[in-house]
Amino acid sequence: MGFLKVHQESVTPEIAEKMCEICPFHAISYNEGKLEIGAGCKMCKLCVKNGVSGVVTYEEEEVEEIDKSLWNGIAVFAEWEDGKIHPVVYELLGKARELAKVNAHPVYALLVGCGLENATEELRHYGVDCVYCYDAELLQEYQVDSYANVVGDFVEKVHPSVMMFGATVKGRSLAPRAAARFHTGLTADCTVLEMKDNTDLVQIRPAFGGNIMAQIITPNSRPQFCTVRYKVFSAPKRTDEVSGHIEKMVLTEEKMQSKVQLEKKIEKPKTIDIAEADVIVAVGRGLQSQNDLTLVQEFADKLGAQMACTRPLIEAGWFDPKRQIGLSGRTVKPKLIITIGISGSVQFVAGMKGAECIVAINQDKNASIFDVAHYCFVGDLYEILPQLLAQLKGGTK
Repeated sequence: MGFLKVHQESVTPEIAEKMCEICPFHAISYNEGKLEIGAGCKMCKLCVKNGVSGVVTYEEEEVEEIDKSLWNGIAVFAEWEDGKIHPVVYELLGKARELAKVNAHPVYALLVGCGLENATEELRHYGVDCVYCYDAELLQEYQVDSYANVVGDFVEKVHPSVMMFGATVKGRSLAPRAAARFHTGLTADCTVLEMKDNTDLVQIRPAFGGNIMAQIITPNSRPQFCTVRYKVFSAPKRTDEVSGHIEKMVLTEEKMQSKVQLEKKIEKPKTIDIAEADVIVAVGRGLQSQNDLTLVQEFADKLGAQMACTRPLIEAGWFDPKRQIGLSGRTVKPKLIITIGISGSVQFVAGMKGAECIVAINQDKNASIFDVAHYCFVGDLYEILPQLLAQLKGGTK
């Protein structure tokens, strides 16, 4: 990494004025006889190229290269609560096994909680080489500070090259804290993961509102931390045979203690999660009126489908935000999804392209949704939908 260095001994009021005018981001200021570069700097280096020679220079920071051979294995944080393993864990284990083959690395599962005997054995049916288990009464309830201590202890003892977390409420709070402890990077909401021969993990995620796919690597940092949404990868089949072994880990009581005291635990009412739906009917801005949702709902009911939508309909107040599909909503992987009046923005497609079968209804034959759809209906949804509904009811066209 590099940085800009200001040579204050060369700065005069006249020079400072010129340097301030050069910066297009107004990041250079002159205060009390000192030239300063603020947080608005975009590292465009115009102050170096076009400024007064020698006043600001670009310096390369010397960073000692790490020995990557000391970091071995791909670890998955196995999120567990109330006796159940979160289903995203199995998807991550499947991907970890795929990545591990590139460099013949082992696959680890990190399990934290209390009373983990059954969960530990269940993980052994998914091709792990070792389940590292922190089983203690103090870890019964999730507390981010004590769990971060556990992850830190695991990393210090095992030295995994990669650590994968589900992009759940817990994963999104725990992963950045753990990454910060080791001064390494964290890539959130990855949609694609690839492994290089030198053990660098290529972490791919949408950026700039989904308009580009950014490829991120941390070549001089270990472990490599990432989070992945549920339903992005496919879970492997459970095998009858067990594999790997169990390593019971011990952490001092002091490190398992949390600074947060749990006073009361209140169960939230269960709501429908569209990520679990096998059939989804999704609507977009092609729908002219909120009253027309009655027709779409009837169609969805006949299919036994869950209703979903795009972001504009959330902003219009037509749907609960939990029913939004896309980068800022839910990622879904149903057996069948029917999109009605949806153009197919990158943000929306990223959240549903893993569906087994995609049927699209749109009157614009150039709509982007047709690029990913398996079956396409080009026409007015107000003509097509009633006909499909009539057929579902057993009537004629």
